[in-house]
Amino acid sequence: MNTNLSRRGFLGLGAAVGGGMLLSACGGGSASGGDGGSLKFWDMPWGQANYTAAAKKLTESYSPAGSLPKATYQGIQWANFSQTFSSAIASKTGPAVSTGGGFQAFQFADQGAIAYADNVISQFQKDGTLDDFLPGQLDAMKTAKGYAAVPWQLDFRVWWYRKSLLDAAGLKVPTTWDELLDACRTLAGRGLFGFGTGAGAGNNLGSQGLHLMMLNNGGGLFDADGKVDVVTEANLEAMRFVQELVKVKAVDPASISYTTDNLIAQWRNKKVAMGVHTAGLDTDTGETDGDLQVMSPLAGPGGAKAGLVFQNNIMMYANTPSQEGSEAFLSYYIRSMKTLWQQNVVAGLPVLKSIVALPEFQAQKQKAKIIAEWVPVAKTFAAQSPTLFGGLAAVDSSQPITQFAQTVLAGQDPKPALETLQKALEAIVK
Repeated sequence: MNTNLSRRGFLGLGAAVGGGMLLSACGGGSASGGDGGSLKFWDMPWGQANYTAAAKKLTESYSPAGSLPKATYQGIQWANFSQTFSSAIASKTGPAVSTGGGFQAFQFADQGAIAYADNVISQFQKDGTLDDFLPGQLDAMKTAKGYAAVPWQLDFRVWWYRKSLLDAAGLKVPTTWDELLDACRTLAGRGLFGFGTGAGAGNNLGSQGLHLMMLNNGGGLFDADGKVDVVTEANLEAMRFVQELVKVKAVDPASISYTTDNLIAQWRNKKVAMGVHTAGLDTDTGETDGDLQVMSPLAGPGGAKAGLVFQNNIMMYANTPSQEGSEAFLSYYIRSMKTLWQQNVVAGLPVLKSIVALPEFQAQKQKAKIIAEWVPVAKTFAAQSPTLFGGLAAVDSSQPITQFAQTVLAGQDPKPALETLQKALEAIVK
């Protein structure tokens, strides 16, 4: 699976559900059950080709207590998935439980279509499952009305480097922004790029890499109240640093048009020595020799460290043949999902300590390093806001975000670019 394309899927809910028109539609249709009143679980393709078969087996292995309904599995493709969900929910033929876009639960919660997961969280607290979650992973799910969803896997943006290229240049792995800039100068002299990125069609790594730099300097796109807050000194300082990277030729001038495949090809061809990517860069390039390695989080100008994490979650819907049944199935799935990592079929990183400790996961050294070093400093796309919210889905992967990345990566003055982005995002996030 192309991990960056999957990221588009995680966060692609936009105008199709943002206005709420479809969700307010009336009509008949059946409850969110399958044959015989069973619960419908809709799931996305989160890994290699064998992921769906493994997730289907996990679902069908569910044995409910008493008279609670069983669960049926249905795979949903990322293409046009927002329309698939919104139309099904409007006609009351949607799922009872699902995975989906990273901010999907929050958008549908705003429309009254989500069943909050507070009972599940309470049960986890009683039986000790709550202690198995990595620190902070549940916090972002809690809204004023309750827990909109339960996280089940993590998608990171982190710094990578190619060890052989740094060794050949006599460079140590950077630990600060100053060291990063110095290393980029040396690498540029050897015809290599120190900030491998891309902002072409369908490639969000450019904007996400810039967002990571903002977070690394104490900035972000939103304030603590979830209001758009782009034009700040922290963000301006971070983008001016990126401008310096462009000046020393750390950024490939063609990167503003790079698709994900273009960027992966640059990594494979050893033209990129360092850059921001998903946790699956080594998988994407097909390399297993350890030459591609994850950096430790960089210290920004003020000494702060930060990562960018997207928390993919499982949500329940208000339209269900049995709310108790939905809660029981969700609880089962979270407690039993370790088998997906044992089979190595899911691309994301686990949210449970017990799965992180599995030998099958620890054998993936770079992913294990991300959990150990990046989780403690990671921030969500909401930046300063302690919780996620529905408007985020319309922001990430949006045209203003892409245009901003292209402008900054082209080396243009970041202040007017930030001001333009502020106005554009204010128009999107109501």
